Amino acid sequence: MPNLAALLEGSAATYPTRDALVLGETRLSYAQVDAAASQVANLLVERGIGPGDKVALTCPNLPFFPIVYYGILKTGATVVPLNVLLKAREIAYHLADSDAVAYVCFEGTAELPMAREGAAAFAQTPGCEHLLVITADPAAPSPVEGATTLGAAMAGQAPTFETHPVADDDTAVILYTSGTTGQPKGAELTHANMTSNALVGRELFRGDPEHPDTYLCVLPLFHSFGQTVIQNGAFALGGTVVLLPRFEATAALGLMQRERVTFFAGVPTMYWGLLGALDDSVDVAALAAHLRVAAAGGSALPGEVHKAFRERFGVTILEGYGLSETSPIASFSVFGEEPRVGSVGVPIPGVQMKLINPDWSDVDRSEDPDAVGEIAIEGPNIMKGYYDRPDATAEAIHEGWFRSGDLARQDADGYYYIVDRAKDMIIRGGFNVYPREIEEVLMTHPAVSLAAVIGVPHESLGEEVRAYVIPEKGAEVSGEELVAWGREQFAAYKYPREVEVVSDLPMTATGKILKRELG
Repeated sequence: MPNLAALLEGSAATYPTRDALVLGETRLSYAQVDAAASQVANLLVERGIGPGDKVALTCPNLPFFPIVYYGILKTGATVVPLNVLLKAREIAYHLADSDAVAYVCFEGTAELPMAREGAAAFAQTPGCEHLLVITADPAAPSPVEGATTLGAAMAGQAPTFETHPVADDDTAVILYTSGTTGQPKGAELTHANMTSNALVGRELFRGDPEHPDTYLCVLPLFHSFGQTVIQNGAFALGGTVVLLPRFEATAALGLMQRERVTFFAGVPTMYWGLLGALDDSVDVAALAAHLRVAAAGGSALPGEVHKAFRERFGVTILEGYGLSETSPIASFSVFGEEPRVGSVGVPIPGVQMKLINPDWSDVDRSEDPDAVGEIAIEGPNIMKGYYDRPDATAEAIHEGWFRSGDLARQDADGYYYIVDRAKDMIIRGGFNVYPREIEEVLMTHPAVSLAAVIGVPHESLGEEVRAYVIPEKGAEVSGEELVAWGREQFAAYKYPREVEVVSDLPMTATGKILKRELG
């Protein structure tokens, strides 16, 4: 399996003038994107960065993301994409944990000052030696004192680069995930993992490079779903990626109409948003005439949304399942077949899934066909392991099988149905929020003695984050104060919007908090 950057290079060689990226009025061809990625590769090599090095990247859905992403890969280095909403404390953790030697960070906006947070994190991470700030205008000065801009560093670099050959098990990307507990862990995904998962779109969605799709990119590219299904999947098949930096339903519908989008992928709340934004100003018939594929993942898609979308757009939403550790696609609904609402489909080509017991033994479905078990997955999409965490890797992978932590049942035709998400995890607007991390930080507040965090139902986000806290003896603190404090500590999608100050929490005899009695 070649370097993951070959997805870009192959399409640049075959379809050099075809649009690769669209952002507003800006249109970049495959040849232009490949040339810019080569310039990034040359500047990294000039700074001594190469095979095996880790380079972190904070960037929203802008052309800079794929350009820097593939530029890093060309050198044989590993990309560590970071959530754009992270605060300095969180970024510093990721830089140190991944052993990143360089950090490329977008400048951000007044509301979301990414470079300010990124520079503060860089200053706290001695092992990270290079900081490059991406400015919206490549000729603009650096907003961070003493930091070089990507535009200035790329100037004068050659637009050609001989891509470093890699072995199948060389790490291409480290994606951070917490599983269900503790600090985030870096899932090491190899060039073979990521390439195989991108190429599977040919079979899953009947992708054809001679009749390329136009993809609307509203899923964040730092997340595995957007990275594989949209960016890498499109580049593998010479498609055009229309970028929308932040999902907003009316803007998304406008772009779908203007650019004649044929491929849309999103989390359920995005589909809910699109349906809610339809009004007389939207030519639904024109949108529906072009839309060929609608893919969903991240959390369960409500049956009513399935039904309404098919009625309005004439397209059946295909639901899939996967995790960062599986590159991410493990199963998908079958294109062209009547959907089974609530099902995440069948394993994708080359991948196997089964239901297991806690001791790794197979669930016996002979007496109870609807028996529930934990999903285990095997195939070319399974990560190499968690970076620098052999114990966690051994816990998660056994004889090539990865245990997901998600409970499911299987029907007679082999279709899987998720019964419960991984224990305790909250999915807020498509983002995973891990209660333990929130609890641990809340308990660093001087007035907080104990904290319990749960997810509560929310109409548009799926779930909202709610915290219950017991104050320190003699301390006085309000829920509003803790919400405001949390806003400063956490990325915007993580902090609890609701905090209740309580005198006690329901517990077992051993002192374990009974979260099921909260909420």
